[in-house]
Amino acid sequence: MLSFTEENYIKAIYKLSGGGRDGVNTNAIADALDTKAASVTDMLRKLSAKGLVDYVKYKGVSLTEAGERVALNVIRKHRLWEVFLVDKLKFNWDEVHEVAEELEHISSELLTKRLDEFLGHPQFDPHGDPIPSENGELKLKPQKLLADMEVQDNGIVVGVNDSQPLFLQYLDKMGIFLGAKIKVLDKIPYDSSLEINIENKKNLVVSSEVARNIFLSA
Repeated sequence: MLSFTEENYIKAIYKLSGGGRDGVNTNAIADALDTKAASVTDMLRKLSAKGLVDYVKYKGVSLTEAGERVALNVIRKHRLWEVFLVDKLKFNWDEVHEVAEELEHISSELLTKRLDEFLGHPQFDPHGDPIPSENGELKLKPQKLLADMEVQDNGIVVGVNDSQPLFLQYLDKMGIFLGAKIKVLDKIPYDSSLEINIENKKNLVVSSEVARNIFLSA
């Protein structure tokens, strides 16, 4: 059994490392978890002793295979709970992250298995992120940032790069949602903003910052 804090550290390392691929320095972990670097160092020693991370002082940290399994399991539970909250309890997609942050630490494997079955084995969460399978496999789909699309390109919104509530609320206000069809009408050189059409219904201009946080089908 791991503590909530230990699971949060492992999940943070997984995300900061780009899915377990790269080493992560302690300052990045401290920033992500809003804690002190000294506290991070103490926790990394504990996780290293449990065989969950490879940690060398001043050289950063990476997850072991066991640590990656833990990270993927926590992420799996988090995203399944987000699907449950949106599909079954009618939460908005901007309301579920903080609740799922608490629910992801429920340790019952049977509950997770039954939840997955109850939801029909979903492969993606309400933000378009892939849900790890029971074996830790991720089904990735081809996608491209709206910012990288060219004029006259079009695609379907399949995910977001920023799941903060304020951004999701902005998308709701603009009428941008998962499954929405977007066509790029123009790219403005001055500030790299884009004029787009949504669902063949309305045109609007989005900033480069917004365009860098919307994924379309590639």
